[in-house]
Parts: sequence; C-alpha cells; structure tokens
Amino acid sequence: MEELPPPAQPAGSCKPHLEKLTLGVTRILESSPGVTEVTIIEKAPAERHMISSWEQKNNCVLPEDIKNFYLVTNGFHMTWSVKLDEHTIPLGNMAINSITKLTQLNQSSMYSLPNAPTLADLEDDSQEASENQPEKPHFDSRSVIFELDPCNGNGKVCLVYKKGKPALAQDTEIWFLDRALYWHFLTDTFTAYYRLLLTHLGLPQWQYAFTSYGISPQAKQWFNMYKPITYNTSLLTEETDSFVNKLDPSKVFKSKNKILIPKKKGPVPSAGSQKGPLGPPSTPPTPKSSSGNPVRK
Repeated sequence: MEELPPPAQPAGSCKPHLEKLTLGVTRILESSPGVTEVTIIEKAPAERHMISSWEQKNNCVLPEDIKNFYLVTNGFHMTWSVKLDEHTIPLGNMAINSITKLTQLNQSSMYSLPNAPTLADLEDDSQEASENQPEKPHFDSRSVIFELDPCNGNGKVCLVYKKGKPALAQDTEIWFLDRALYWHFLTDTFTAYYRLLLTHLGLPQWQYAFTSYGISPQAKQWFNMYKPITYNTSLLTEETDSFVNKLDPSKVFKSKNKILIPKKKGPVPSAGSQKGPLGPPSTPPTPKSSSGNPVRK
C-alpha cells in the first residue's frame, strides 16, 4: 500500500532540494501581491524496484527524465491561494501523479459500466497529422496513454507512447486531452512539460493556452494579474484589449474608490468671460433696455 502523504508545509520553509525542484518559483509566488498559502506536499523518492515493476507491468520503458524525476520525488503537488478581502481563494495547482497513480487512460472506472462506449469507439481517423502538428494519439491499441496530471477536472495531461506496445522511451510525447476528448500537443519530453508547468505557475486552465480556442475569459483575468514567467504563445494577447480588463495586482486588493469624472465645460463660457471686460456695463443693462421698449410706445 502507498503511504499516506505527509501534511503540506509552507513553501517558505521548504528544504533545499524542494527549492531546487520548484526552480525558485516559490519565492516568486510569495513575493506576488495577494498570494498566500504557498504549500508543497513533500513526497519521498520512489524506489528503483517500483519503477522496474511499473515498466514490467505495463510493458513500457519510461524515459530517463521521468525516471530521474521519480527517483527524486514520487510525484509532485504544489498549491497556492489568493486573498481577496477576507476570503482566501485556492488558485494555483501544480501536480504530477506518483508512479503508482501513473495508470493507463482506458483503465478509468468511469468507462467500466456495462455496455458503455469505450474510448476506442470515439476514435476519429479524420484528425490526422498536419504540417504544424504531429500525428494525434489514438485511443485504440495504436497508442499507449498514461495520465500524468488530472488538471483539476479540466482535462488530462498524458504521457503518450505513439507506437503501441512494447513501448519504447524514444516514442513518448506529452499531450493534453481536453474535456471534449480532443488532443493538443504540448511537448516532446517530460522535462520540457515540467518547465511549462512551473513557469505557468499552475494557473487555472493554463493547458488550454496551447489549444486553438484558448483559455476562458475568467482564466485570462488571472493570467493578466499573475503573468506566467515565460509565455511565448499569442493566444493570450490576441484580442485581449477588446474584452479583458488590465488589472494591477497591487491595487486590486485595496478598497475600491469611486472615481468622479468631472463634466467638461465647453469653450463658450470662457470665451464669453473674455468678452466681458470689453463692455462690463453692457451685459447686465441689456434686459433693462429691453424692458424700456414699452415706454417708447
């Protein structure tokens, strides 16, 4: 049985190896306005026999960078929150499944109902590789797919073996499976994906920035407040000015004051005031002269 994870500890008091594991992201988060409760759940390293056992059971060879990761920490989980007024809202979430939870995608219990359609039934061969995208994974035996990150229910980040079993390490890629069961390529290697995970700070739905439809407007608000460290896709900035408010994190947590916009007076009164000195008595007496007209009759 897998041991229960130790309680989460504040990132500020994390050990040196955990600080290296997060590439210093914890310090960046803790210095950001409004960010609170930056925590890392420390996990013990996986034993080598656990990795060998997984490879034999699944008839797949893990890439070296994933092996090295599990030999440092058997999974990864880091979270952080923001404080708005008196409420603390969980926001950032970075997770990678442990070696024991690195399970094949089609073994999920949600697809084990009698007469329920399988993932292979959803196979669509019309979506093949294009010039800008590699060939998409297949739900049938042509690909072997393992779940790396459940993404808080917003999809799944998967380790994909593109050529079926027996699966070799050089045939792996990292893909994102959205909630509509469409595939989106992320990276060629686990190391590259791990850097993406950290540099995007675990912001909600960040994986959707690598899809054709992008992240939701609500998620874009968080992206504009806590910008990822490195972000080279144009999906966030495309048409951003038309519907996304640009927020200043240092001001959003302060009390909101109403801004009074003074009404602009036209130049006519000022022009009239300049004409006044040319004939000061003439302006007030005008109604009197008009009132004197009946006397002329």
